[in-house]
Amino acid sequence: MATLPSDDRAALPLKATSDPAAGPGALEADVLSPVDRVSEMLFGLLMALTFTGAVSVAESGNAAIRTMFLAALGCNLAWGLVDAVMHLVRTITERGRLITLVRSVQGAADEQAGRALVEESLSRVAAGLVSPTEVEAIRGRVVALRSLPARPHLGWRDFLMAFQIFMIVVVSTFPVVLPFLLMQDVTLAQKVSRAIALAMLFFGGLALGRYAGYGSWRVGLLMAALGTALIVAINALGG
Repeated sequence: MATLPSDDRAALPLKATSDPAAGPGALEADVLSPVDRVSEMLFGLLMALTFTGAVSVAESGNAAIRTMFLAALGCNLAWGLVDAVMHLVRTITERGRLITLVRSVQGAADEQAGRALVEESLSRVAAGLVSPTEVEAIRGRVVALRSLPARPHLGWRDFLMAFQIFMIVVVSTFPVVLPFLLMQDVTLAQKVSRAIALAMLFFGGLALGRYAGYGSWRVGLLMAALGTALIVAINALGG
């Protein structure tokens, strides 16, 4: 589940590269945002649950459990790789968009045209918080840039973040699958697996609530309820 870049995220690189002394590394992000980390964890978790939810007590056995584990792990390996690659594609596309924007501002016919380009690059939230004077200050700093890369590139931090995405999706498989490998009683293993899944959903929502700055406990409970509904829907659709 590759997360789509929001308008707010698209505006961030302009701030990051507004230092004339900044080199190409200024375009590289340092860490995944809490939203990205939680989203990838929840995606990996839900994918694994589509396999554990399909385990039948009547037909279960060592071979069936092993097949389920390998299927869940293989699925999350594949989707973790897809998410990591799409993160790199999204990153380099946004950098190309940023470089084009900076060049457009620098080559604008006049100051007013340059300010209009800067305003268009801002999200609706940011545009409502920035005064015309601040927009002009941003335009001036963009015009002063002298170290703009000739073309977008990927750095080692980007590949590190892609690897983090891959690992989050894959590692999310294990907590809900391990009970089936460690317990002989499949019914008990299903209950433990579901309890772990609900706990992960709750703490994922808790992290999102804290990041947003409101109702962390309520968001945790809401995420647990939403995850439960998604699991039921996925299984009902044959996932």
